[in-house]
Amino acid sequence: MLSSLTTAAAGPGSARGHRRRTVRAAVAGLAALGTAATLAACGGGDAGGGGETGGDATGGSSDVTVGLVTKTDSNPFFVRMREAAQEAADENGAQLVALAGEFDGDNEGQVAAIENLVAQGVDGILITPNSSTGILQAIADARAQGVLVIALDTATDPEDAVDATFATDNREAGRLQGAWVKAALGDTAPVLAMLDGTPGGTVDTFRHEGFLEGMGLTEDSPEIAGMENTNGDQTKAQTAMENLYSRNAEINSVYTINEPAARGAYQALSDAGAADKVVIGSIDGSCDGVQAVKDGEIGATVMQFPDKMAADGVAAVVQYAQDGTKPSGFTDTGSQLITDQPVEGLESQDTAWGLENCWG
Repeated sequence: MLSSLTTAAAGPGSARGHRRRTVRAAVAGLAALGTAATLAACGGGDAGGGGETGGDATGGSSDVTVGLVTKTDSNPFFVRMREAAQEAADENGAQLVALAGEFDGDNEGQVAAIENLVAQGVDGILITPNSSTGILQAIADARAQGVLVIALDTATDPEDAVDATFATDNREAGRLQGAWVKAALGDTAPVLAMLDGTPGGTVDTFRHEGFLEGMGLTEDSPEIAGMENTNGDQTKAQTAMENLYSRNAEINSVYTINEPAARGAYQALSDAGAADKVVIGSIDGSCDGVQAVKDGEIGATVMQFPDKMAADGVAAVVQYAQDGTKPSGFTDTGSQLITDQPVEGLESQDTAWGLENCWG
């Protein structure tokens, strides 16, 4: 595999291969030592360090290098994405360089990571954008250097700022969450709290809009008791839920951007003695999240598949390095409603299935 990939890089991608070899020769020491140290601050979170590299399955060095830039390196979703990308790189005889933002919303850290990966001469960059618009110039500069850029999980705005996007259809995932919450309420009119993520991200926007569609509501609907941004953080979500519930104790339903936010909401409501009076929906599909559904903390969650996003992205970069083939457009990597309280008209799986197929 290594030999054929090296040969292919000198064929259809000969200019790209020459650029990569020239840049690598110039920055080899930096890539191996100084660069990782310089960008360690971009890695934040409990996991420490901002980058990692892997070799091919046989232990040799590869002429195909894939860059991965996630929002953080501590969120279990992105941890699993990085692990799956490493596994796919090993299987394809490629090298992986993984960097991350310091926190959810760290646009500057991601821009620095892209610039660093271009300097290292990677063939392609897989990125989960913290800001759907804030990294556009860095992406354009990378593509101008012949680097394939694929968005994972989060689309850019505009979507064609990257070569392709491999992600959950987040509007549909939000719609499924909303449709389930509406059905679970039955004939009870919703009094809704919305725990959003980070302003400016397409994931946040699409899930929010999809949820309202599933509920049959609009931004101006009087059924919405309040909205708070949580950055997808459990502690911030708990505080936000405490604030919303203190202002309106009639809240009976909660939208959450992800499962950490859902668990924060549950804790706040539990502390207020109201957990059994409120329907909580979420999105993610982590093993902790599915367990929370099984335990009754979250009513339902919509599972995503970060493994598929990462594996498909790595395979696309390897293909590009082989023969110059570029993916294009949006590829839906799937979603699945998980609940032990199925409702008519919505296809779902129970938590036993969820725990067999979860991530993290």
